[in-house]
Amino acid sequence: MWSSAVFLVIAIVAVGLLMLVAMTLTGKRSHTFNVEEYQTKWLQIENGLVRDDPRTYSMAVLNADKLLDKALSEMGVSGKTMGERMKKANDRFENPNAVWGAHKLRNQIAHENDFDIDYSQASHALAGFKQALKNLGAI
Repeated sequence: MWSSAVFLVIAIVAVGLLMLVAMTLTGKRSHTFNVEEYQTKWLQIENGLVRDDPRTYSMAVLNADKLLDKALSEMGVSGKTMGERMKKANDRFENPNAVWGAHKLRNQIAHENDFDIDYSQASHALAGFKQALKNLGAI
């Protein structure tokens, strides 16, 4: 009986060590977000998108992109730019094309003079960012 208990403890420790090695080798360490903080910020972004106020469209997309970048950085995803971090986290996104499309829209807003978006584009981009934040466990 005593040897069975010792064997069970040794087996549990061995499995735990194997899981730790696997997580280290794959680079997919778990991270615990302050979900309440992220949800509060996300609601501010969503509520900041006002259908009848075109001035809010670009700001909502820019802020959503910043929040996703913060989450990726907080997780320890390496890269000098958001794009580099997104590439490394691409397999964590349920719909990578939606996230990349939203980030591309953000880049157009930030880098192209007189670039205007409509409510539908902003709303669609926010949906992509929201899903990515959910996939990461931030919201």
